[in-house]
Amino acid sequence: MKTPAHTTRWNVLPRADQQKVENLKKGLGIDQNLCEMLVQRGISTFEEARTFFRPDLSQLHDPFLMADMEAAVERILQALGDGDRIMVYGDYDVDGTTSVAVVYSILRRVTEQVEYYIPNRYTEGYGLSKKGIDTAKKNGVSLIITLDCGVKAVELADYCAELGIDLIVCDHHRPGAVLPRAVAVLDPKREDCAYPYKELCGCGVGFKLMQALSMRGAFDFSVCMDYVDLVALAIGADIVPITGENRVLAALGLEKINDNPGEGIRAILQTANFKRTLSISDVVFVIAPRINAAGRMETGNRAVELLVSSQEDLAALLSETINGQNLQRRELDQAITAQALQMIQEDTTLMEAKTSVLFHPDWHKGVIGIVASRLTESYYRPTIILTESNGKATGSARSVKGYDVYNAIEACSDLLDQFGGHAFAAGLTLPVENIEPFRSKFEEVVSATIRPEQLIPEIEIDLEIDFADITPRFYAVLKQMAPFGPGNMNPVFITRNCINAGYSKTVGSNHLKFHVCQTSKPGVTTNGIGFGLGAYYPEVADGQPFSMVYTVEENEFNGRTSLQLKVKDIRFEL
Repeated sequence: MKTPAHTTRWNVLPRADQQKVENLKKGLGIDQNLCEMLVQRGISTFEEARTFFRPDLSQLHDPFLMADMEAAVERILQALGDGDRIMVYGDYDVDGTTSVAVVYSILRRVTEQVEYYIPNRYTEGYGLSKKGIDTAKKNGVSLIITLDCGVKAVELADYCAELGIDLIVCDHHRPGAVLPRAVAVLDPKREDCAYPYKELCGCGVGFKLMQALSMRGAFDFSVCMDYVDLVALAIGADIVPITGENRVLAALGLEKINDNPGEGIRAILQTANFKRTLSISDVVFVIAPRINAAGRMETGNRAVELLVSSQEDLAALLSETINGQNLQRRELDQAITAQALQMIQEDTTLMEAKTSVLFHPDWHKGVIGIVASRLTESYYRPTIILTESNGKATGSARSVKGYDVYNAIEACSDLLDQFGGHAFAAGLTLPVENIEPFRSKFEEVVSATIRPEQLIPEIEIDLEIDFADITPRFYAVLKQMAPFGPGNMNPVFITRNCINAGYSKTVGSNHLKFHVCQTSKPGVTTNGIGFGLGAYYPEVADGQPFSMVYTVEENEFNGRTSLQLKVKDIRFEL
């Protein structure tokens, strides 16, 4: 079996300021390696460490620091006082449906004059729609609150105004040059917004609006906290940085998910037969795909119905339905991914390009975003997957680390009907006849702006350590650095001069179970698992020394818990 060629870059982060490390070590009394990682993450004082390790509500910012918050709260209070009908309107993905579930559930505590609306992915597309506004008018709605969408809906905001419907926009995507005409546009990414934390997800912005309402006496803040599990779900699923307020809300939300989740999340976990303590990663890979499947395969309304449910029997029934849709989604996703990969492999131009822009009129619109992610993993370059919907080409874009795909798409906007999103993921719509010109221009723009190293996957390594450094006490503190995610990733370590300690072996289809030590310290052995690294077994078994890159995790087997390495990559030493 031939050892695979290395296709990843190893980037060991620069050492932290050693004076700061020493000062932190004196203040905290913990391992020097842990202090080094904290300083790397911008934590260099005892107070900063306490804030980091003990996230709590006191760390949340005043919601009234957000531009237009005062106007938004006044209009909602007026609606509550006058008995106006309110529509809570959100996108069909996890961030959108959780946003709607949170805001609708809280408002429903204080008024019966509230309804929710999720646009149909296939007939209405992303964001605020004319059909949604017409439904609001027909139902006597006088105020629409958009969540996770609306910041670029300038024409539809004007349509709301024409119909005499007030609009409050809650969004976290980048605004266009002109803000929509609305009572309030809540978006931390507005250039004129002084809100100190810019990385909230859509559900986070909705939560801040509800927090502001509680501060004006509409209800107690504890009502908001009843739904913080849904906010954590949105933070994980939308892949926003887990720093600042997001870290606080994710930590408190995870606590609720594990201790006392709402009926909807409880039902999903029971259907998935998931029993261990959940991490953010579990939220992303266990709960989020099922919520997303509803909007992808049928309607996001089904997801909201589940998330707002307080009846155990109904939640269980809805969860079973959504689980079935997720299985259906998975089959479609695998089939379309295989088809897309084949298209690239059979086309020399596509193979050699710096981008992947693929179109098929029959691809299922609900899974093209997932397929774009899969292809980005396979070919590691900016990727756009397009299908046909309502006579137009519509698609999802995904990027690679450090490259802003939104800016690249914006540079091609003369060929598009509409687009939106952020640096690493975006959506777009264009005339079918513009696909080829767009493919050429997008390739041209990306080729001119992407650096060669950005087209090679990178493993960012926090620190070089020895196996002897990995003690139960070390891991106990490491665990407290969670929740992990963008901006606070699970620490990655490198250990050099590793050698087989005698029991390494291949397992499963192509995995390598390590039992290793360092040549300098043969008495300290450790176990690890490297998924997809089976091709390295001959050299490992042959006793060749290597460097190993890994994270540390707990492994439970036969009722016993031990530490093991989750190996990401290895390189044989020259």
